[in-house]
Amino acid sequence: MDLSKYEEELRGIEDYLAQADAYSKPDFAAKNKRASVLRDIIELDQKIKHLSKSLSEAEDLANDPELGEIAKEDIATLKKQIEELNLELEELLIPRDPTDDKPAIIEIRAGAGGDEASLFAAELYRMYLKYAEGHGLRSELVSENQNEAGGMKEVIFKISGDNAYGQLKFEGGVHRVQRVPVTESQGRIHTSTVTVAVLPEASEQDLEIKPEDLRIDIYRSGGHGGQGVNTTDSAVRITHLPTGIVVAMQDERSQQQNRVKAMNILRSRLLEKKKEEELKSASEARKSLIGTGDRSEKIRTYNFPQDRITDHRIHYSRSNLPAAMDGDIDDLIKELTKNERELAGNS
Repeated sequence: MDLSKYEEELRGIEDYLAQADAYSKPDFAAKNKRASVLRDIIELDQKIKHLSKSLSEAEDLANDPELGEIAKEDIATLKKQIEELNLELEELLIPRDPTDDKPAIIEIRAGAGGDEASLFAAELYRMYLKYAEGHGLRSELVSENQNEAGGMKEVIFKISGDNAYGQLKFEGGVHRVQRVPVTESQGRIHTSTVTVAVLPEASEQDLEIKPEDLRIDIYRSGGHGGQGVNTTDSAVRITHLPTGIVVAMQDERSQQQNRVKAMNILRSRLLEKKKEEELKSASEARKSLIGTGDRSEKIRTYNFPQDRITDHRIHYSRSNLPAAMDGDIDDLIKELTKNERELAGNS
């Protein structure tokens, strides 16, 4: 394999990173990460070449009367090692979605099912927090709207850290739960739905929002919010006039803090809308896996009576729902990521 272009790219990045003020530039982290990937590619290729040389030597000895049996064992081991390293290398060479490294803005809303839907929305929120905790990711609550039943009508939060959006981007869509609610006296199974949207957090560099395209309304906070609510005009509603997207924020006591949070959510929704438009030209197979985060797209069913969780996009099922609700969804994310890479490799 000719790695000259990767070696040349690495030299260019290393020269850039060696500049005295490189660390203060906005693309420093991205450049540093790319350099790490390039080093891994070059190192893997060197390992494969070294093992291939050893394999060739072992094959030359395969018919030797004294060393033949040992050589055959070495051949089997070396072939397996080379195959595994080639898979790793192929994975690194597949172009990644540039938004994978961004923080993920996750919006969870109760759908059909009343209180049961809001209770499951709260459980999904906890599931993602536990997943983030188990993977060294950071979580930050942006906004929440609880109800009397102890569930959540809506919650918006941010997950940040290494490959945060890349790990969670497939969670967008309709999550369906089938179980007997605690309030059900007849033991009947109910079906409820919760919608999840996962957006890559957008920076000001990602897209331009013109001031004249915004209508900003200030009003008095209402509902749950603790001290300060209903005492000051701190709530903010921002409408993006060209798209009609509306973001309202009232969780913070400061109008400025609510404005910053609302703009952050708006920017991320606009970036996601841009990605959806780009996705329209993608292959049907890729669209069926990635989806668009559409609220009407059923992606997963949590069947509690049968202790089964099923992802409908990749026809993957597993048991042990309690573990999944406790954040153990690694296998689901791994299978979805694997399918995305296979589709990317075949496209």
